[in-house]
Amino acid sequence: MRWLLVLPVVLCLLPAAGSLYQYVGALRDRQRFLGQGRRVKIAAGDWMYLCERGSDGPAIIFEAGIGATSQNWHGLQQDLVGVARTVAYDRIGLGWSSTGRCTERTPSNIAHELHEMLQAARIAPPYLMVGHSFGGLVVRRFAAEYPQEVSGVVLVDPMRPEEWPPLNEAARPMLNRAIRLLSIGVPLAWIGVARWIATSMLCRSGRTARAISRLAGRGGAHLLGRLTSELDKMPRTVWPVVAAHWSNPHFYRGMVAHLRAVPATVREMQNASPIDHVPVTVLTQNSNGPLSAEALRRLGGNAREIIARNSGHWVHLDEPELVLEAIRGMIEEVRAGEVEDVAVMAGG
Repeated sequence: MRWLLVLPVVLCLLPAAGSLYQYVGALRDRQRFLGQGRRVKIAAGDWMYLCERGSDGPAIIFEAGIGATSQNWHGLQQDLVGVARTVAYDRIGLGWSSTGRCTERTPSNIAHELHEMLQAARIAPPYLMVGHSFGGLVVRRFAAEYPQEVSGVVLVDPMRPEEWPPLNEAARPMLNRAIRLLSIGVPLAWIGVARWIATSMLCRSGRTARAISRLAGRGGAHLLGRLTSELDKMPRTVWPVVAAHWSNPHFYRGMVAHLRAVPATVREMQNASPIDHVPVTVLTQNSNGPLSAEALRRLGGNAREIIARNSGHWVHLDEPELVLEAIRGMIEEVRAGEVEDVAVMAGG
């Protein structure tokens, strides 16, 4: 009988305790990790986080995939120190950037915010743009909107609009399931459950995360396996930062906003003009097969394709040396073009 009286009290105290755990943990995360980069304020009043490496050479701007942040490029940035000035950042709604007004997460809106961030951070063009997956659409849009500020584009297994709604309605149920699952993450993060799982998976033994995934059934175990397989390819030093991101309610809201905008993104990009004014290199994972000649022309009049034969979708994690080679080749090509332009002007 006494338990019947105690149980409601316990049920009320658990969420309160979880919320306190989340609040203290989030405060500690910011103290530990925000100093690894810097935040700049853009015109709309939002704060955007960027992580810079190197100081000499051309400015290389990295744009991550739809659910990834600046941490996704940590390894490549380290490899390019001494070669170029590299910039990776968190889009509004993700990572250490603010939630803000969070306009529709389409490539045009994101490209505009990126441009404002680069200006506020005093990072001068021209830029060599590198985009993975959804980020490939963003850098294509950036190059179209600001052609005089882009010297070259590298697309790492870019998202193909024709594979997603509304052009491919077969993918809509999967998209809707992902939105529902991530929406559940918001309240779980507020009461500390997401932090408990992420910390177990990335900062401790992982036993708690595996037990919870088994309770979620085959889908939960599959999802955990996919996440850990990709994280295993990233430097261990970034795992605590990723855990901090996944512990934050704002991460799940931002992810939902990105996924809800996929149909609008597809409509925006399905007839996008090719990038004709600068060289374009496309790295494609082997399982997808090469792009058709027409698809390549739609990306750029000077586009060339490299097949990543030993990679899945995350080519920059599976074969980073291949992406580095493409970037270095692009730097040399841009420099050769600049020398040629100077020679033409001098001769003219």
